[in-house]
Amino acid sequence: MAKPKIYIIDVTNRDGVQTSRICLSKLQKTMINVYLNEMGIFQSEFGFPMTRHETNYLNANLELAKKGGLSPIRLEGWLRATKEDVNATFKLVPRIEHMNLSISTSDQMIVHKFKGKLDHASVIKEMVEAVKEARKAGAKSIGVNAEDASRTRMDYLIEFAMAAKEAGADRLRYCDTLGCDTPFSMYERIRDLVGAVSMPVEVHCHNDLGLVVANSIAGAKAANDMGQDAYINTCVNGMGERAGNADLVSVILAIKYGSGMQDYKLDDNIDLKSAWKICKYASYAFGVPIPINQPGIGANAFAHESGIHADGALKDRRNYELYDYEELGRGEPEIIETGRKITTGEYSGIKGFRNVYEKLEVEFKDNKQATEILELVRYANVHNQKPLVDEELKFIAKFPDIARKIFTMEP
Repeated sequence: MAKPKIYIIDVTNRDGVQTSRICLSKLQKTMINVYLNEMGIFQSEFGFPMTRHETNYLNANLELAKKGGLSPIRLEGWLRATKEDVNATFKLVPRIEHMNLSISTSDQMIVHKFKGKLDHASVIKEMVEAVKEARKAGAKSIGVNAEDASRTRMDYLIEFAMAAKEAGADRLRYCDTLGCDTPFSMYERIRDLVGAVSMPVEVHCHNDLGLVVANSIAGAKAANDMGQDAYINTCVNGMGERAGNADLVSVILAIKYGSGMQDYKLDDNIDLKSAWKICKYASYAFGVPIPINQPGIGANAFAHESGIHADGALKDRRNYELYDYEELGRGEPEIIETGRKITTGEYSGIKGFRNVYEKLEVEFKDNKQATEILELVRYANVHNQKPLVDEELKFIAKFPDIARKIFTMEP
């Protein structure tokens, strides 16, 4: 029997963008998907199929996947666990194949959020109908989200999970919605849950107590110990509602280098070489600086000043460094232009535009093609409301038809 694994489902483009006071453009969300794919992440929760301003972006990204520009990463949408949402999703985003269906399960939410619209029995009934409808409509994978699972009575959570499994769900998402679990309660609850229902579990944790990475690892460990695959939800740079979600890079580092984790198998496709790139990009896109002490990526993650530490690190990096900065794609100097610099923006002309692309070693077959890409780059600058990075410029030149769809919004 194959040993169970730990997979990463990144939710930056769903929960990360729900962070209060910040947002991403549809091009920036697309670039996050591109970087996650490059990093070998199993699945991206790439948006809300029921949100109309997402429709063109979602369809364009699924088209990009079909063209091979987003492969092998799986793109999965988040929606409420109702038949109505499932049917509307397949009408708005016909190519969607993966989804997570969400409904609240705690007494607190059922009593004080639903306010009599649903009781415990009807929550399960509604979820089961949604799962069956999604499967009938052609969904290839279905996760069922138990919102506020950490405050849900275990007997009811088991009943809910068993009903999801019997209806055809592939895994249960255990949501620590308020971040109130500890690694100890998380391990025990996931162990008991998986022991009772024998299905893979996805852990979705929040950082309200500063325990988000520890809780995520504890939950995955419990699922693996019970013989089932585990899926950890992450966000790049730990973005997310309130105090944030589990940081993508920290979770991977904890599995790879945490004491007692050596016997647990991380998805083989993950490549940390892209970590530096995706974290820097997300910081720029969100407009949120990377903390100086962020694991692996922060400016001080490999900095040593104390005499004893500096001496020890120079003698052997293992004295004071748990992992190598090269593994995270760090080590190359960052070059900043201090002389003349030609940039592209919403008012750029063709000469300056072509100069920028020549430096990126992107060639156009003729002036007509260059003019078409220039027009898209102008729209992209309006769309992002900030200067484009090199990778965005290259993406637009490589996939102009996809870019055009991403920039198009219809109220």
